[in-house]
Amino acid sequence: MNAGDPPDPAADGARMDYADTMSYGDYLQLDAILNAQKPRSGDHNEWLFIIQHQTSELWMKLALIELRAARDAVRAERLPPAFKMLARVSRIMEQLVHAWDVLSTMTPSEYSAIRPFLGASSGFQSWQYREIEYILGNKNPAMLKPHAHRADIHAEVERALAAPSLYDEAIRLLARRGFAIDSGVLNRDLRQPWRFAPSVEQAWLAVYRAPEEHWALYELAEELVDLEDAFRQWRFRHVTTVERIIGFKRGTGGTSGVAYLRKMLDVVLFPELWKVRTDL
Repeated sequence: MNAGDPPDPAADGARMDYADTMSYGDYLQLDAILNAQKPRSGDHNEWLFIIQHQTSELWMKLALIELRAARDAVRAERLPPAFKMLARVSRIMEQLVHAWDVLSTMTPSEYSAIRPFLGASSGFQSWQYREIEYILGNKNPAMLKPHAHRADIHAEVERALAAPSLYDEAIRLLARRGFAIDSGVLNRDLRQPWRFAPSVEQAWLAVYRAPEEHWALYELAEELVDLEDAFRQWRFRHVTTVERIIGFKRGTGGTSGVAYLRKMLDVVLFPELWKVRTDL
């Protein structure tokens, strides 16, 4: 081989014939994934809209896998693996934030050309996003309704609504570690959103005042704060992108659009952990 010649992978030992074995595309099911985009408008920019949302759903699928595993690990008091999983979810949230950066290159005129072809479809109807909210504690039984037309999905989301959230399991862990958590908190209706609990605030405050004594719980608290921080940035970037593209028009799913999304920015998932910052 002479200097400047292109490299020959076969000479380096790479397999070049995959007729009788599994290839990269086979393993990743790329035929299915790369043929899952079905633009309706004929407009070039619809490819961006579809691919951005499909890739976001894939990241959300991974986030749910990690969040469920982290919740199980906290329940089993295997905290180091839970920390790793939660750190990964925070990084996934960063990827979701950057996905909005790409979509924001779509101008109002470009979106207007494809909007009529979206019908009533909307990210508001994403069942994976709903499950993420539920496992993070933002429970709302009314949000089951957009999935009533799909019995299988409705049942899955309903199970997520009724299950303990990640934060529920963290609070139960505090109680098992000897902190005085109010019985009403431990026996609450899991289908309802988390409400600020003074006994939980006092427990976290004790952890933060003696971190070396409660290091694992202290680290769990900080992983949860990291996670909510990343989740807030994802929500904020969503609102900004929507306003940039459609202004204050109503959403395709019938919501008030930006006004509705801004209300969601006020939701605090782990209020006691944020209140502790003021208490210390």
